[in-house]
Amino acid sequence: MSALPLAPPRRLIAFTLDGAEVRVCEGATILDACRDAGKDVPTLCHGDTLTPRSTCRVCVVEVEGSRTLVPACSRTAEAGMEVHTDTERARHSRKIVLELLASSADLSTTPRAAEWIEEYGARPDRFGPDAARLDEEPKIDNDLYVRDYDKCVLCHQCVDACGDQWQNTFAISVAGRGFGARIAAEHDAPLPDSACVYCGNCIEVCPTGALSFRSEFDMRAAGTWDESAQTETTTVCAYCGVGCGVTLHVQDNEIVKVTSPHDSPVTHGNLCIKGRFGYQHVQNRG
Repeated sequence: MSALPLAPPRRLIAFTLDGAEVRVCEGATILDACRDAGKDVPTLCHGDTLTPRSTCRVCVVEVEGSRTLVPACSRTAEAGMEVHTDTERARHSRKIVLELLASSADLSTTPRAAEWIEEYGARPDRFGPDAARLDEEPKIDNDLYVRDYDKCVLCHQCVDACGDQWQNTFAISVAGRGFGARIAAEHDAPLPDSACVYCGNCIEVCPTGALSFRSEFDMRAAGTWDESAQTETTTVCAYCGVGCGVTLHVQDNEIVKVTSPHDSPVTHGNLCIKGRFGYQHVQNRG
């Protein structure tokens, strides 16, 4: 018996990307096309398992005929469009956005942030030292993960992962307005008193390290966290029969954190509390 297709095939559309014709599947975004073409368009708020919100605006590109720059992460590619990713206008916009973000948030644990700041010649210090920072101490109110909102850029990915896009727990949301806006649990309660179920899916999608494993936070504070010395092994969670894929991050023969492959057809990067945090039995040598 021949296998039936899971979905109807999508037609290809052609458009011009930096002077060269590219073809992508109908419904793909400009960012998808850029990545397929090997173009390095920076982005912070984009998550490959969530619907784009276009909040950070680091990925803006220039589309001929458009009055404004458009976010590559959410703009759907259209046949015949002409896109320019490296124009002076786009680069200047990215520079300003990086300056604003880096002046108001701690991007020290944001992957590639320092590289992009150097590449675009951004000078966050020109807005003054720690401009508009929350100046909050990290919230350490449980043994599983830490909330350090001084590193938050309000990308809303954690809100979406906790909300109707994945977990449907709705434990966290955006509180306040303007410079006072921040991520918080209901009534700004400690996590143990909130609706949080400790699935850790918010940590999985956080792009800046504002949400991190307690193990990672403690090791960074002690100066022992070393990703270059870590190995990653993808296996199957042993707690139940669902078959969730888990990736074990191991340093010095100890599991230091657990993530999940985003391309897993079972989990799409999501886990429950047991899959994400219940690994201590593996290394309990007492």
